[in-house]
Amino acid sequence: MKTSIPPRHEHPFAQFVRILGKGKNGTRSLTEDEALQSMKMIMNGEVEDVQLGAFLMLLRVKEESPEELLGFVQAVRESIHAPESLNIDLDWSSYAGKRRHLPWYLLSIFLLAETGEKVFVHGASGHTIDRLYTEDVLRELGLPIAENWHDCQQQVNSQGFTYFPLRNLSPRLHQIIELRNTLGLRSPVHTLSRLLNPCNARCIIQGIFHPGYRPVHQLAAQALGYERVDVIKGEAGEIERNPDIPCLVQSVRNGEVQDKTWPALFNKRHVKETDFTIGNLVSLWRGQSEHEYGEASVIGTCAIAFTLLGKAESPPQAEEMARDVWSQRNKSFL
Repeated sequence: MKTSIPPRHEHPFAQFVRILGKGKNGTRSLTEDEALQSMKMIMNGEVEDVQLGAFLMLLRVKEESPEELLGFVQAVRESIHAPESLNIDLDWSSYAGKRRHLPWYLLSIFLLAETGEKVFVHGASGHTIDRLYTEDVLRELGLPIAENWHDCQQQVNSQGFTYFPLRNLSPRLHQIIELRNTLGLRSPVHTLSRLLNPCNARCIIQGIFHPGYRPVHQLAAQALGYERVDVIKGEAGEIERNPDIPCLVQSVRNGEVQDKTWPALFNKRHVKETDFTIGNLVSLWRGQSEHEYGEASVIGTCAIAFTLLGKAESPPQAEEMARDVWSQRNKSFL
């Protein structure tokens, strides 16, 4: 008697792994729709662990295209439901962590909030070893971390900014970003998370370290319909201007892409820091100590944000405005 062999069915997600890994001549990028459908399956937990690992690493080797990022972001945004009452001026992503300098960008956030701008900061921590992350520093400074959307609203109302960890914003994305130390490489989650703009803020600023990714973010933001976006080479990948070197700002303004290079603020280069004591941030803010690099970084980062927010029309005007705001800051905040 002949034994029948039950038919084997291919897993629905296998097609997306095959597209990315078919070989030197057969592989290609995902279309926007394929990226959308694949990320929906990932977000819904409809993929096997081995498939997810293969998918992420194939994308990492190839590097994400603007079309792929567009589909990924659209899929994730469908799962995020920020309250309509949370009106945000500036979306600020923080996923890289710092390793050469203190996180001076935090003082820029505090300064922007003091000017009346509502800043929504989202990010992740601990996925890469030997780095200082926003959440950890905020805790050390005694500042609150939002656990839910209600906390976000209260913190924006009381202090002008909020930090919402990815684990609360999107638990599924948090699980994937935590694979960094297992896989040994960053994944597309590090890229797409920066583009989420969960609260539909009118302005978005992003810090990207690797040069090849900056125009990809710019074009993806344009395709997503974001009207005011700035992408900079952030120090270590955070949104922080390095005042020692010229800063290329790649922007989107009302659907148009444009690039502008801001000149360096110094004619010399500062050595990387060796003292990562968080108290140095506090003492600079309070005016109890001086730090030439740190102060220039804070002012320079704020200046870029001021042009993005429409408060200044040129780098010199924005930098003068940032210096004035810095000199009038509330030193008792920290």
